[in-house]
Amino acid sequence: MPALFSRFHVDLLLLLVAATWGSTYLVAKELVTPHSVVALLALRMLLAASLMAAIVAARRNRITAAELRAGVILGMVLAAVFAFETFGIANTSATNAGLIISLTIVFTPILDSAVSGRRLPGRFFLAAMIAISGVALLASDGVFQAPSLGDLLILGAAIIRAIHVTSMFSLTGNTPMNSLHLTTVQLATCATLFSAASLFYGDSIPHFLANLDPGRAVLFIYLVLACTVFAFLVQTWAVRRTSPSRVSLLLGTEPIWAAIVGITIARDTVALAGYIGIALILAGTAWGRSLEHGHRHNERAGDMSSLRAGGRSRASSSQV
Repeated sequence: MPALFSRFHVDLLLLLVAATWGSTYLVAKELVTPHSVVALLALRMLLAASLMAAIVAARRNRITAAELRAGVILGMVLAAVFAFETFGIANTSATNAGLIISLTIVFTPILDSAVSGRRLPGRFFLAAMIAISGVALLASDGVFQAPSLGDLLILGAAIIRAIHVTSMFSLTGNTPMNSLHLTTVQLATCATLFSAASLFYGDSIPHFLANLDPGRAVLFIYLVLACTVFAFLVQTWAVRRTSPSRVSLLLGTEPIWAAIVGITIARDTVALAGYIGIALILAGTAWGRSLEHGHRHNERAGDMSSLRAGGRSRASSSQV
């Protein structure tokens, strides 16, 4: 019973993280304008990186050279994700942003398959097409028209996010690294890039701060503390207490929360075709996640069987 109760707490916190991430798009939508995107990102990353660095310092652990190198490279890719995503949010609805970004779930295995040479089951590509068709319906609301600039930017963010995930595996797969250190370096890299960019584009950081009224200031603090620092710390803590597949499953509910928040709180208007698109996105991404997880599990089981068979063969040869 205590173990079950503990697992319930882990699941509840992971669902809270997913809901928090689902609300990010509405919060950012309330805070950002096309001219304040860079200043918002610079300040968000500066505060988040500072808090993460304080946690690292409190643990009295040193960031290794390997963690620093990988973190800087990944941080540059992550900065591109944040830039595309936030500029996209400024030009589309919170509902569209939260659902289109979920295509990362199908883009990542496709990119990983192309890089590693491992084949995906054919049904996975059917799931991907279902999800992409849903995005087309949602973005056009059933009318044959080009998607908005914001929708295209969010789509670009989903592709770059898939690159970020794939790069993380290739850069850190063979070297033990502390995930807290790696994320701190990534956020610090983002903070440096956006702070430098804010000197040349859009509103400055002081100008952005001066225009924050009390209500928007609360939303900004929520964006930094809940959507960035809290979410990462819970994710890191939960991975040690449950299975990676369970973490992926629970955090994969993010687009559902984004749709709920966008439609009920932001009052985003969605036509019937849009609702069909939402259903297709959720169905396609959930099916794709399930297929990819099952395929990876079968591959690992096959590798283990081959190893055992090889071991038995070597043992038989030695007996002869």
